[in-house]
Amino acid sequence: MHVVVAGALIAEGRVLLTLRSAQRRVHPGTWALPGGHVELGELETEALYRELHEELGIDVLERDEEPIHHLHLTAGAPSEHLHLSTWRVRSWRGQPRNRLVEEHERISWFSAGELEELRWAHPEHRQVLQGVLSRRDG
Repeated sequence: MHVVVAGALIAEGRVLLTLRSAQRRVHPGTWALPGGHVELGELETEALYRELHEELGIDVLERDEEPIHHLHLTAGAPSEHLHLSTWRVRSWRGQPRNRLVEEHERISWFSAGELEELRWAHPEHRQVLQGVLSRRDG
């Protein structure tokens, strides 16, 4: 089973998404939250901090205590099972930038209304993020 984490960076009513490279083997040319695989012996939150630093060059300062969403996908063989937890990141140090240009064509901020038109790696995230962004504290 693959365990993956994703970070929902929320600022000024918008969420930061990454456009996956067209050369990616999985979900090429789709929009996704930044994040990645949890390494052996690593906690999900540790992987979240590491992945967001590697991909965006930021240091997470504050996140929700629990994930805002869990996604479980099964594609057949046990090695193809995916557990994806999504964490809301409330504050960070540094300006997010695309540090992994071989993985992401670009990064961009989106409001709730703009999420509908995107081609998603995980379409379930659209509704979750629209809900988070529509809250007063979003």
